[in-house]
Amino acid sequence: MKICVICEGCYPFVAGGVSSWLHGLIKAMPQHTFVIWAIGAQEKSRGKYAYEMPENVAELRDVYLDEMMASHIHRPRRSHLTSAQKDNLKRFMRCEQPDWNDIFSFFSGKPLENVSFLMSDNFLDLLEELSTEDYPYVGFTDYFYCIRSMFLPLLYLLGTEPPQADLYYSVSAGYAGVLGAMASLRTGRPFLLTEHGIYTREREEEILRTDWVPPHFKNLWIRMFYMYTRCAYQYASRVTSLFHRASLIQQEIGCPADKCRVIPNGVAYERFSGIPLKEPDGWIDIGAVVRLVPIKDIKTMLYAFSLVCQERDHVRLHIMGPTEEDEEYYSECVHLRDDLGLENAVFTGRVNVLEYLQKIDFVLLTSLSEGQPLAVLEGMAAGRPAVTTDVGCCRELLEGVDDGLDTAGYCVPPMHQKAMAEAMLAMCNNTAERLRMGEQGQKRVAANYRHAQMLSRYEALFEETGGEKLGGDRI
Repeated sequence: MKICVICEGCYPFVAGGVSSWLHGLIKAMPQHTFVIWAIGAQEKSRGKYAYEMPENVAELRDVYLDEMMASHIHRPRRSHLTSAQKDNLKRFMRCEQPDWNDIFSFFSGKPLENVSFLMSDNFLDLLEELSTEDYPYVGFTDYFYCIRSMFLPLLYLLGTEPPQADLYYSVSAGYAGVLGAMASLRTGRPFLLTEHGIYTREREEEILRTDWVPPHFKNLWIRMFYMYTRCAYQYASRVTSLFHRASLIQQEIGCPADKCRVIPNGVAYERFSGIPLKEPDGWIDIGAVVRLVPIKDIKTMLYAFSLVCQERDHVRLHIMGPTEEDEEYYSECVHLRDDLGLENAVFTGRVNVLEYLQKIDFVLLTSLSEGQPLAVLEGMAAGRPAVTTDVGCCRELLEGVDDGLDTAGYCVPPMHQKAMAEAMLAMCNNTAERLRMGEQGQKRVAANYRHAQMLSRYEALFEETGGEKLGGDRI
């Protein structure tokens, strides 16, 4: 089967997380041919990939959102819009649920042709109506630039030609999910969506916290991402999540329950379970395998660790992961580490996790949002318990769901420095309890989260979905 994987801001540009998971999935399925359709932010990233492509990747097609900024866009002539087209475009620009079939048909030109709509008289006419109806007390210029910046990326992407494939598979909603829906409608081939986290909830939190979106437009931006996700849910044949609670959230957002499937992550248990426990050396070593980005909340990690260091000596923090994804945030974290005087906290950059875990007593995660974190699963498979924030599937991983096993760590509220520090101190100060938790976590992974189990479930899903013939009109 030829599977087109649609990636947004992850594989193959960024290491770790979903990228690592996807790279392993492709390598483990040599019987299939894969095409990577990757959305990148900046064209300067072309060719600078974090992974060497597996042999069964036949094509890497990358598109960069800043390419349109360097292009000259011609203002189109006014064209006739039917009343139905006007109404649908207004729903689209309001971020209500439009008729996506008509949207894909309307924006079926080349990338710059699609983008030129935002310079057209038709667009200005619609915008004037919407401004009067929805934002009468906001300056028209502000509204104009808001709408342009919101829809520029999508219209540009809709002009890209889908690679030929038997199955389109997106590993997130958002722009990638809309492209999957468009590809399915244009080719008649099925579309499958996997969400590791809940895309819309993550974007919503980012927008609420950001300063670059004016307060009076934040709800509009949030509705836009919900609209894109509902588009993906509408046209996907199946929508998978990593745990039951995430599936329920997908259904709350608008995914039909009969499309939903839960497929937990899996790790190479045999490789990680063979890692020996760290030899006692008088130090407690805490390991965080994490990307250095704001959603991982490294600053709370550092503040909490500084509280731990006030209570006990001989404790070290190893923050393992790539630092180049958000260099400004990484620099802020380094300065914070230095300001707090944490000489025993080190940013290692990328490491061989299998080897580095031999130096670690327990695992730490301070994320604001997660799906089912591989770093926690890998640590548990190696017999290392974890201290995590209560996000995503973390509590389920540590406490289990009626599996007859005991807890494998501590789960605390996000951004709660004191609670995080107290949990870390409890782990540091009780060796017997820490080792017992590590044993329970290792047993839980052995029973429920093996890589082979995950692969067999995805293979069955690909075969089931890829063989479907879609009815209805194509665009």
